[in-house]
Amino acid sequence: MATINFGGVEEQVVTREEFPLEKAREVLANEVIAVIGYGVQGPGQSLNMRDNGFNVIVGQRKGKTYDKAVADGWVPGETLFEIEEALAKGTIICFLLSDAAQIELWPTVKAALVPGKSLYFSHGFGVTYKDKTGIIPPTDVDVFLVAPKGSGTSLRRLFVEGKGLNSSFAVYQDASGRAREKCIAMGIGVGSGYLFETDFYREVTSDLTGERGTLMGAIQGIFAAQYEVLRANGHSPSEAFNETVEELTQSLMPLVAENGMDWMYANCSTTAQRGALDWWKPFRDATKPVFEQLYNSVKSEEQAHISITRNSQPDYREKLEVELSELRDSEMWQAGSAVRSLRPERS
Repeated sequence: MATINFGGVEEQVVTREEFPLEKAREVLANEVIAVIGYGVQGPGQSLNMRDNGFNVIVGQRKGKTYDKAVADGWVPGETLFEIEEALAKGTIICFLLSDAAQIELWPTVKAALVPGKSLYFSHGFGVTYKDKTGIIPPTDVDVFLVAPKGSGTSLRRLFVEGKGLNSSFAVYQDASGRAREKCIAMGIGVGSGYLFETDFYREVTSDLTGERGTLMGAIQGIFAAQYEVLRANGHSPSEAFNETVEELTQSLMPLVAENGMDWMYANCSTTAQRGALDWWKPFRDATKPVFEQLYNSVKSEEQAHISITRNSQPDYREKLEVELSELRDSEMWQAGSAVRSLRPERS
């Protein structure tokens, strides 16, 4: 592992240079990688591994998602199977269904986990909260995870562009003595930029906090607050949306991702610079108690309980659509739809 200095804190990470794709292929040469589920992470991970030369099959129930897999080049009876058949054929079972669906399918998956197989996750939820999910792997199989730090769509897009999305990795159970090298090889295979080590508990607590925080929940809340203040003070929907969302996502965030926030501060107008320096600490102080409350809610397993309870209800999809429609039908995101339609096409 390479030792990297992160702002004065040294951390060991795995890079493509020290664990190249050729080595990953050697480690997994005799494995049949069965990707169970073709929803959020399944397409990106399976397509990247297929393009990287691994022996990959997909297990998916017939329906719209199955048809998407066919459209992506998976061949029924050759590389695309019903879930039970894929489980029987696979030696590394990539359990990439939603947390709620994992709970439902677990008895079927567990029955297929004969000694010598490996169980792969991209989220520590099911195993960490085993008392609630019932997901307790047999002791004679390897259990590990690779968690790309982004959506499956981003994982695939960056791979196609010749880039990589960073991932965490963790070994929960090493029955073969080779779980760690198989785990890292899978991380390289799915197209990770670099890999940093964690454990199942830290992965799920950081992930649940991030999703509810700056990745989705907090950012939507901040967007809505600023947009509503601008609109209440007479600014048009176009002006409010552009100043709140469009400039951030289309102009500034790509530059921050490339160069860092200090570079952004140093390369904006002196007026913007002064204002940002004056206001970032009040925003930190105002929101930090909310983040502490959020983290404690995750740590106490309250968030896991809410997710399992609500997402397992028979009318979950209907209730979800009502909540999503509140966002979709809001003036801010209606304005966003109009703004996106006015972006000029690249020639």
